[in-house]
Amino acid sequence: MQDFTHFNEQGRAKMVDVGEKPVSVRTAVARGRVLVSQETFALIRSGGMKKGDVLTVAQVAGVMGAKRTPDLIPMCHPILIDGIDLELRLDEAGYSVEIEATVSCAGRTGVEMEALTAVSTAALTVYDMCKAVQKDMVIADIRLVSKTGGVHGDYTREAES
Repeated sequence: MQDFTHFNEQGRAKMVDVGEKPVSVRTAVARGRVLVSQETFALIRSGGMKKGDVLTVAQVAGVMGAKRTPDLIPMCHPILIDGIDLELRLDEAGYSVEIEATVSCAGRTGVEMEALTAVSTAALTVYDMCKAVQKDMVIADIRLVSKTGGVHGDYTREAES
């Protein structure tokens, strides 16, 4: 278990002590999508959903989700996030809502979980706002695309470069 930093010598969960790590600028980009029907897609695009503007509400929800990450994921540190940028766009060819989150901070631990939580929360919000019209939507492909900073260095997902 020594490769897993979130376990102590007895094998119990612990929050990693990052107090001795140097502060560095860190960024993370995550992406995901919500696959919808042609009818749902048209309602999102036209603003015809009864609950309101799906993309705007999902964007705000994603920002809120990123800020609440340590409340949801037990071993995540509360960090001072410097910026969160969420982009939602409609992909007509795939009848999907494409979601990308970029999160940044200057800190001792990364923001990968915050970016992934932002995408997940935005996707769940799209689902929530559209579920009266369609129950079989699919939330898919939530993944870390890239990260910078920290002792482990930079990372870019090969398929995304």
